Formats: sequence, structure tokens, C-alpha cells
Amino acid sequence: MLLLGIILLVIGLLTGTSILWTIGIILAVIGALLWIMGSMGHAVAGRRHYW
Repeated sequence: MLLLGIILLVIGLLTGTSILWTIGIILAVIGALLWIMGSMGHAVAGRRHYW
């Protein structure tokens, strides 16, 4: 999810599409939070590790 967010951020930046930029920011933040929670040992969505 983090990678998809970054890809959408880049595409939104290059094309000037604000909706892609917004969705990319949201997905990148959610992906980063899930990654941090998973690396701290918290079970995320029933999984011990979240990739």
C-alpha cells in the first residue's frame, strides 16, 4: 500500500492531477502506519507482520 501511494504521488505530480495526489498521500500514510504497527509486533488485520 505504501508503494502504491508513492506511485500515485509521482503520477499525480507529473500529470498535475490533484485527485491522484490526494489518494497517493492517503495511501502512503496508511501504508506507513500499517508498516510501523507491523514492525512493532502488533497484529495488523489478523497478521503478525504486514508487508
